[in-house]
Amino acid sequence: MNLSRQEFRQQIRQLRRQLSPQFQYQSGLELVEQFATLPELTNAHHIALYLSADGEVDTQPLIEWLWQQGKQVYLPVIHPFSKGHLLFLHYQADTEMVLNQYRILEPKLKQPLIQPLTKLDLICTPLVAFDSTGHRLGMGGGYYDRTLEAWFKHGQGAKPIGLAHDCQHVSRLPIESWDVPLPKIVTPSRVWHWESHL
Repeated sequence: MNLSRQEFRQQIRQLRRQLSPQFQYQSGLELVEQFATLPELTNAHHIALYLSADGEVDTQPLIEWLWQQGKQVYLPVIHPFSKGHLLFLHYQADTEMVLNQYRILEPKLKQPLIQPLTKLDLICTPLVAFDSTGHRLGMGGGYYDRTLEAWFKHGQGAKPIGLAHDCQHVSRLPIESWDVPLPKIVTPSRVWHWESHL
């Protein structure tokens, strides 16, 4: 069955939304166990994450675990002037939050909290679906494609790591010429990695 990118998005998002809150929370705990095995974590001190929405795997346990490990956590904020781009702001338990245009919570934009992309070690990216070659299907806004452009083109900057439920894996996604696979994707049951892209 040859589904379009949009059909994949609709199908997987629908699947995600049917997962119970208990399943989501348990998946979040299992995600931490897998994430903790990443060798990249040893020297990573500044890690960008995101708050789960729309049935995404629960990232709250991972955020809290990273805090416990003494890691600095950052969340994406939609850039107010540069359309389609993200800023990353330092996030703590008492950070002031606001709803963005997609009705997703993000830190209130404050200049001192902004962390330049060049100072991040890892960027955990959300995704709607991924396939066996490491290609990710995002929401279609291209925010993370732009954010990770330097890494995809030159291997510079923060390393991207996708996070997903196991049910978001499909054997093959329809890809475009500009699509670049992720080096690693972490799910509650395993770490997928594509050594040729490291």
